[in-house]
This record gives sequence, C-alpha cells and structure tokens, in this order.
Amino acid sequence: MGQGGGEVLSRHPQILWAQRSETVYLTVELPDAKNPQVKLEPDGRFKFSAMGGGSSSDNESYEADLELYGKVDVEGSKINVGPRHILCEIEKGEEGWWKRLLKQEGKAPAYVRADWNRWVDEDDEEEEDELRGSGMDGSEFTSFGGDSDEEEDEELPDTSKVDEEEKEEELPNANKTDGEKEEELSNTNKTDDEEEVPKAEV
Repeated sequence: MGQGGGEVLSRHPQILWAQRSETVYLTVELPDAKNPQVKLEPDGRFKFSAMGGGSSSDNESYEADLELYGKVDVEGSKINVGPRHILCEIEKGEEGWWKRLLKQEGKAPAYVRADWNRWVDEDDEEEEDELRGSGMDGSEFTSFGGDSDEEEDEELPDTSKVDEEEKEEELPNANKTDGEKEEELSNTNKTDDEEEVPKAEV
C-alpha cells in the first residue's frame, strides 16, 4: 500500500522459534504492540496481528500467518503478552521432533528466525532442560482455550460462612444476658482459697 492519505501499512514482525519434543516456542518481537491478536488452530495455523506501538509506527499494521509443521493442542497451549514481545508456548498434537517450523518446504520467510536463547539439539534436550528448567518464565500465561478462569472460580470456597463461624467461636458471651455475665464475672473473681478450703468441723 502507498504511504499517503493516512493508509495503514502492513509489515511482518520478527518471530523467533525453538522447540522441544512436546512444545514449540514462538516469540513475536514487537515492543509496545497495540491491540495484539493471536489465533491458533488445531491444524497448526498461527495468525498474529497488531498495530505498531511506537509513535513513528502508529499507522503501521503488523501481521503474520504461518502454517506450522504439524498439528497442535490449542487447549494445552499458552500465551503471555508482554510490553516488548508476545510469548507463545504451543503444545504439539503429537510428541516428536519437527524437521522445521513450517509445513512448506524450502527457506523460511526472512522475518522467521531461530531463537538461539532457547535452541537445543534433539540429543541434548533432556540435559539442557534440566539445567535451565523447561518451559517459559513468568506467571501471567493464559490459555488459548480460555477455560482457566472458569476452573479457578469453581475452586474458590465460600469464605463468608467460615468467617461467621469464627466470630461466633471468638464471642461466646455475645448472646448472654447482663445477669449471666455478672454471675460469671463474680465467680472468676473468687480466690482459690475461697473455693477450695473446706469448713472446719466443730
């Protein structure tokens, strides 16, 4: 598209990839992306779109449409949208080492590169993951399936009833009359000698 008339330009973001026998890691490098959209389909179709985040790229649209080498488990895959990049942890449909990232043979697009920070050879996978810890860092991953929130809501207990029971236990005298409270107070003020010393026989 031309640059005049306020037209939106379409570009490809840089995508880094690495894999394990069960997982493919995709990192979309796009700092301050606006309204990022990621779609993953079971047949391995990966789609990404967002508007550029920088002031000089507000009118630039970034898109990527990749057909991955094999099928994937959408429900088991995770995504984390950060300020500088979008991290995708994609579970493979079947365990095994892919020959390449994309189904189409030949050279990958120029914007798709190996993630050397995560890259390991197939023979070194087990040893390398023990050293680094498998998976991505961070606790803000969400599921592509979108069922995680519902599961969390079901597991939350009803704390209101527990609080009421605890209050009743902590305040045993709350429902007693003033006369009963005074009687208890007078009994507690008696000394041990008054309660325990028996009367002397005459």
